[in-house]
Amino acid sequence: MGTLQINILGTSFTIKADEDSEYLNKLLRYYKGVTDTIEKKQTLTDPLQIAIMAGIMMCDQVYQDKKTKVKIQNAYENNTSDSEADRITRELIEKIDKVL
Repeated sequence: MGTLQINILGTSFTIKADEDSEYLNKLLRYYKGVTDTIEKKQTLTDPLQIAIMAGIMMCDQVYQDKKTKVKIQNAYENNTSDSEADRITRELIEKIDKVL
């Protein structure tokens, strides 16, 4: 069980979760990166709007990753060419590397 002190977008609080603290800190760093990107590229300044936009962007990323996973599964099940499965696998690995 881990704990995480969150200080972001003008608010602070502590959470406890089943995951270890190192993992929770990785998640927070990733989330902070998303919110920092939004603050730099968007005209949003309200913390609530930034948090909502970050949530939408992260949901989009999860959805896109799920679509890629389905493509890989379909390619495997339909026994399509190995090169297509390799290409999709490489794309998924690149996305995972960016997150980590």
